[in-house]
Amino acid sequence: MSKTIIEPFRIKVVEPVGRTTPAERRAALQEAGYNLFMIPAEKILIDLLTDSGTGAMSAEQWAGLSRGDESYAGARSFFRFRDAVQEIFGFEHVIPVHQGRAAEKILFGLRAAPGKTVPNNTHFDTTRANVEAQGARALDLPCAESADLRNEAPFKGNMDLDALERTLAAAAPGEIPVVMTTITNNSLGGHPVSLANLKSTVEICRRHGIPCFVDAARFAENAYLIKRREPGQGERPVKEIARDQFRGFDGCLMSAKKDGIANIGGIFATNDGDLAEEARQVLVVTEGFPTYGGLAGRDLEAIAIGLHEALDESYLEYRLASTAYLADHLHAAGVPVVRPAGGHAVYLDGRAFLNHLDPAHLPGHALTCALYEHAGIRGCEIGTVMFGRLDEATGELLPAEHDLVRLAIPRRVYTQSHIDYVIESILELFAKREQIPGMKMVWSPRALRHFTARFAPR
Repeated sequence: MSKTIIEPFRIKVVEPVGRTTPAERRAALQEAGYNLFMIPAEKILIDLLTDSGTGAMSAEQWAGLSRGDESYAGARSFFRFRDAVQEIFGFEHVIPVHQGRAAEKILFGLRAAPGKTVPNNTHFDTTRANVEAQGARALDLPCAESADLRNEAPFKGNMDLDALERTLAAAAPGEIPVVMTTITNNSLGGHPVSLANLKSTVEICRRHGIPCFVDAARFAENAYLIKRREPGQGERPVKEIARDQFRGFDGCLMSAKKDGIANIGGIFATNDGDLAEEARQVLVVTEGFPTYGGLAGRDLEAIAIGLHEALDESYLEYRLASTAYLADHLHAAGVPVVRPAGGHAVYLDGRAFLNHLDPAHLPGHALTCALYEHAGIRGCEIGTVMFGRLDEATGELLPAEHDLVRLAIPRRVYTQSHIDYVIESILELFAKREQIPGMKMVWSPRALRHFTARFAPR
C-alpha cells in the first residue's frame, strides 16, 4: 500500500483565489495600516490567518442546510444539535451560541469579577479579553516544556499541575470561580494536552472544590494527537478518547467554527443545572431563545454533522499529516518553527526568524507583513501585538514572552500544492530576512488590539 496520505475527499466546488502583484500588496498594506486583518480577502492568495469558520463544509453538511428547521422555538435542528453534543461530549445541558466568545462572555459574566482569578493552561485572545472585561485576572499556567520552542516533548500544551495545585491552595475562598483548560493550546504552538494531564487537572480541582471547564475548540485534533502520542492510547477509537477528555469536567465552551467544521456557531455545555439555567437567562437577553442561541436552524444542522465528521480518523490522519508536512519541511531547511507540529497550525518563531530586530520592533508582526508582501500569504501574529502589556507609566508596549507567526490551515480547503507554495515562499523570504524592517504600532484600541490596530514600518 502506498505511504502517501491523500486528502480523504474529492473537490466538488472551487473558488478563485486573489492574485495580486507585489506592488498591489504593498499598497494594500499601506491602506490597511499594516494590519493583515484589515486587508480585503480578495487580495489574499493563501489565507492562513485563522482556521476559525474558514473550513470547507461537506456534501452532507450542505444537505443539512436544506433540512434546517427555522422554527423560533423547539426546532428539530436544535434537538439534532443537542443530541450530537451530548453523544460526543457527554454533558447534560447543551446551549447553542453564535460563536465561542459568546460562550466565554456568558460564563465569565456569571462567574468572573474583580478580585477573582481564572487559571488556564494558556488563555487565547478572546478568552483572556472576556475574563479581563469582568475585572478578573487571567492566569496562565503552561507546563515548563512549552517555554522551549524547539523541545520535541509530545504534550507541550499541558497544564503545569504543580503550579495549579499551589494556586488553588493559596487562593482565598471564592477567589477562583473556575479553572479552564484549552485543547489544543493555541497560544503556545497548538500543542495538545494529554489525557493524563486532563484527568489530573480534574482531580486537583475536585480536591479544592473548584469547577473546571474545557475550551474545546479543537477537541478532535487533541484526541487524535493523544491517540498518536500518549502511551496506551494508540489502539483506542478517537471518538472514545474524545469523550474521555471531558470526563469529570463540569462543562465546556466551544467555537464550532474549528472542530465543528462550521462557518459560524458555538457551544456552552455543562452538567451544572443551576449554571445552565443562569446561562439560558443571559442567552435570552443577548443571543436568542435557548433552542437557537443566535444561530439559524441550518447552522445547528451543519454543526451537528461537522462534529461527527471531525472525528473521522481518515480525515484526522490527513489533517495532522498536512500540518506536519509544512512544519517538517520548514524545520529541515533551518527555518525556526515551534516544535513539534500541533494540529491546526504551524508557528514560525518570528523573533528567531528576524533576529536582527529588537523585540520592541515587533518581529512577529513584521514577519506577517513581509510574508504577505512577498507571496500574498496571510498569517497571524501571536506575540507582542496580541499579548504584550502596556507600561502604565510610559504607555510603551512591553514585549511578550514569544513573537510567533501562526499559519493556521483551514479544514479541507488547501491541497498539497498550496502548502508547497507556502514552503517555497517562506524559504525565499528566509533567505533575505535581514532586509525586513521592524514595525511600530501607531494606534490601538483598549482591548483585542490586534484586530484593528494600525502600524507603520520603522
